[in-house]
Amino acid sequence: AARRWAVSVAVSPAAGLADERVETRVAGLGPGQPVTLRAVAADERGCLFQSCAHYRADSRGELHLGTDASHGGDYTGVEPMGLFWSLAPAGMERPYQRLVPRSTGTPMKVEVLVHQGHSLPGAIPGPVVAKAEVERWFTAPGVRRIRLKEGGVRGSLFLPPGDGPFPGVIDMYGDEGGLIEFRSSLLATRGFAALSLPYFDFEDLPKVMKEFKLEYFEEAARFLRRHPKVKGPGVGVIGTGKGAELALSMITFLPEVVAAVCISGCSSNTVADLHYGEMTLPGLRFDINKVSVSDAGVFDTFEALDDPRNPANSPCTIPIEKAEGHFLLVVGEGDRMWKSSLYAELVIGRLRQHGKENFELLSYPGAGHRIDPPSTPFCQVAMDRVLGVPVLGGGESKAHAHAQEHSWGKIQEFLHLHLG
Repeated sequence: AARRWAVSVAVSPAAGLADERVETRVAGLGPGQPVTLRAVAADERGCLFQSCAHYRADSRGELHLGTDASHGGDYTGVEPMGLFWSLAPAGMERPYQRLVPRSTGTPMKVEVLVHQGHSLPGAIPGPVVAKAEVERWFTAPGVRRIRLKEGGVRGSLFLPPGDGPFPGVIDMYGDEGGLIEFRSSLLATRGFAALSLPYFDFEDLPKVMKEFKLEYFEEAARFLRRHPKVKGPGVGVIGTGKGAELALSMITFLPEVVAAVCISGCSSNTVADLHYGEMTLPGLRFDINKVSVSDAGVFDTFEALDDPRNPANSPCTIPIEKAEGHFLLVVGEGDRMWKSSLYAELVIGRLRQHGKENFELLSYPGAGHRIDPPSTPFCQVAMDRVLGVPVLGGGESKAHAHAQEHSWGKIQEFLHLHLG
């Protein structure tokens, strides 16, 4: 039926921080009218990502994504941020890519479209009846980004506005290497002095993960602790994957580090040997014969890492009982990259065996490997930069999205508690 008044969609705030929720409302529809809501975004390289969900207008011809349920599409149920966390590469793009910002100074622009009728994901949607653009910022006005060149430490230091001093946190990602800044810049908007620390495949750092010297991480911790804007006496560290395991080694051996957030990490040192002075922690190895490949060509590495419980592998175990500080372990029970839940149990068992209770565990059913800040699009399978093949991260999108939202607040609480 021809409509006399315009359909409108409002997303508020139209520009806001990427870790905050937005409110999406549609007005001017017919009572009970079926519509498909779509979100479209492009990454820095121009790759298109999209998501969609099916809704029905209420008796007033209105929709509110905070209270109305999706009946189909990429997610179902009441999910105010579902269009954002279900963004995935569009049909014509290479699959298995992550939508993560490479630069933190520009916002991620997302277009929200309202289409007539219900169209399935991947199908051509009906006519557009309304649209709005929203900007998702990873930094706030006044946050400073300082590139590090002094000494051997590389990366970017993000400082909140104001005089401080601020709690200091070192932020590390996993075996994808390079410099990943968006979590650090978000931490700085939340009042932390955050050092985004690459440890291979960046500038003059080693190209591959062959072996590591803990002295590099020690220099970073000392630099941050001594910074005039950082409040002491100690600093924190947050790491994901290989970064989580490096965080365990840092809090174990470096007195500067008093709090460690370990997301999907191993309880032993893996792959690359870790040296510190005369000491070496050898790395657990991956057995390529234990990797399974699906019909679609997706690699599953869940069984491939050497078993840290095997007594022959005990030299690889990180002696975390030596740590004076506190641990926050974050795991997704659906992680298929490796056995995060088991590794967290081993960490807790070892601490308890030494009479220690200096840990908290956040364990999320249905969440996968890479638990990022809220609304980061879920990526069940991602291209592995080292192997050059798609690898199964595991998890289910809705549970993973909820884990990201819940853990982000808990991580900040933990860091504030132990860093002041």
